[in-house]
Amino acid sequence: MNPFRKIIDKNFHALTNSNYRYFWLGQCVSLIGTWMQSIGQTWLVYSLTNSPLLLGVLGAMQYLPVTVLTLFAGVWIDKFPKKTILIATQSISMLLALTLAALAFTNSAKYEYVLILAVMLGITNAIDMPARQSFMIEIAGRDDLMNAIALNSVTFNLAKILGPSIGAVLLATMGTGWCFLINGLSFIAVIYGLFLIKVKPFVRPKTTTNIIKEIMDGLRYIYKSRILFQTVLLILVIGLFGFNYNILIPVFVKNVLHRDASAFGVLMAALGIGSVFGALNASRKGKSLSNMKIMIICSLIIGVFLFLNGFSTLYAVTIIILLVTGAASIFFSTTANTTLQLNSTNEYRGRVMSVYSLVFAGATPVGSIFAGVAISGIGISHTFLLSGILIIFLVTGISLAFYMRHSRS
Repeated sequence: MNPFRKIIDKNFHALTNSNYRYFWLGQCVSLIGTWMQSIGQTWLVYSLTNSPLLLGVLGAMQYLPVTVLTLFAGVWIDKFPKKTILIATQSISMLLALTLAALAFTNSAKYEYVLILAVMLGITNAIDMPARQSFMIEIAGRDDLMNAIALNSVTFNLAKILGPSIGAVLLATMGTGWCFLINGLSFIAVIYGLFLIKVKPFVRPKTTTNIIKEIMDGLRYIYKSRILFQTVLLILVIGLFGFNYNILIPVFVKNVLHRDASAFGVLMAALGIGSVFGALNASRKGKSLSNMKIMIICSLIIGVFLFLNGFSTLYAVTIIILLVTGAASIFFSTTANTTLQLNSTNEYRGRVMSVYSLVFAGATPVGSIFAGVAISGIGISHTFLLSGILIIFLVTGISLAFYMRHSRS
């Protein structure tokens, strides 16, 4: 066998499926633009307000719709073809990015306008996120699902390297408007890829018209499964206290490291580089530890290194810390995503992944407010320390509680 083909079959087999390949190639382009917009929006808002609290409010409002709407979306998306839903959500996201670009280019950007657009993007993501997660098994198949999720993580985090790096250069040389414009145009690739996909959609047969009853049925399904419930709780902890980098890092760059936008881009890229390493290792077969043990270990690593960053005042040390944190973070999230999907039946997968989206992204509003308030009250370094302590304490408590519950049963 051709050595290159052998590598593809062993590590990237999902790419041999044309439907998944179309989707993946579109995401490769679009996600770079998404990260460019993320760094541009964060820097724009902090420059406009010079307020960590308002930066935290923006992050909260962008993810608040996910908290409110995702459970309803999880029921709804199983009743319509996911491909159609994704074409609509990606098109709306493109229009929002182009609107933000127009505001930046005309020097009309105000905090209130950015906040409104962030809320609208949050509403779109509340539908897009569980639809995308549920779509994976349709375009990759069950056998290649784990590999597809790992590849998505690699793509996401390579974009996290390239996007902030390109965005930082554009911020320093041409202004924030270009970050938003390029992101808007990048959606063309993923929308085109979606049109090329040909799948027979899985649409759950109608069982009841009571959406609340269907939501509660999905929540009971998760609660009764030890592995699903423990995974969701771990995701909640990490989502609340471990994934607030967009709030913590720009303030840390300015107030502790006393550097500019290029340093912010480098630190975000360090997270991305570590994340790619973590995703590639998460996709390897033959791991000696169970998925649950991997998630617990990675959670504790995240907590420890956030705690260590609270003592850092050196640029190089912070880069190393964020490399490790990025690797542990993506190893955790890839394993958690795979665990939830592979331990869910087709009937419940849409609702399980809506809970995943709710907890993973919906925890961000509370986490963003926590970060903003903590920074304003105790400073950025102490906020890193507190975040690390909370993760270590809560992950240890959850793990012990489930171990004792399992031992008694």
